[in-house]
Amino acid sequence: MQFPEAEAVASRFEVIDESASTNAALRVLSSDTEAWPHLSVLLTDNQTAGRGRLDRSWVSPAGSALAISVLLRDLPSSPEAMGWIPLIAGVAMAQAVSAQLPGHDVGVKWPNDVLVDGGKICGILAESTGDAVIVGAGVNTAMTGQQLPVPTATSFAALGESADADLLVAAYVGRLGDLVASLVMWGDAVRSGVHAAVSARCASLGREVDVSLPDGTVLHGTALRLEPDGRLCVSSDGVEHLIAAGDVVHASLR
Repeated sequence: MQFPEAEAVASRFEVIDESASTNAALRVLSSDTEAWPHLSVLLTDNQTAGRGRLDRSWVSPAGSALAISVLLRDLPSSPEAMGWIPLIAGVAMAQAVSAQLPGHDVGVKWPNDVLVDGGKICGILAESTGDAVIVGAGVNTAMTGQQLPVPTATSFAALGESADADLLVAAYVGRLGDLVASLVMWGDAVRSGVHAAVSARCASLGREVDVSLPDGTVLHGTALRLEPDGRLCVSSDGVEHLIAAGDVVHASLR
């Protein structure tokens, strides 16, 4: 695979033939701060033991998906602002995907699953490592309809499209870097424009949702808005609940 556009955007860009987990591999490499600076990227199209949110496994046939891990070192100082990193990544990937799928509805299911016409095309996992954050993204590119793991998943191939992997990664990394830089400069999501950008792409807002909470309960209601700290506000039986962590299912996607 050749990635000239992506190489021009990233501070360091490495493609590997195979990896159990690009996030885990980059975590080890990141201990060398000089060799692996802010906005370094590790990529493979053959990840054999990837992980998603809530410790779900993420496995795909070789060559059918891209596993992209980005190292972020220049980070906001506020814990509240840091909470926006996963949401920013979702928006950045949604914009990169949308650029290659005109005519399709591309949005983000809170907090960061990228959907195309309601089907999940990309999952994102952000993990802290020392003073840095590693953002991993798995994008279904050449996965056929038969290879999709669940009926609610999709891919470029399943949509009858061919992804330009280089432009996709370059657009994603570039936008991710820009949004993080804006958040660092302004210090909060509202003044930086991050809150508005994420809200505009968030397909959960205004939708009837079921939210599986960490305590095992399920909250049913309507997603109203994003709070300044990135929490999802869900109205249920006239009461507003602020959700910091949970698995969201859109009513129409059950």
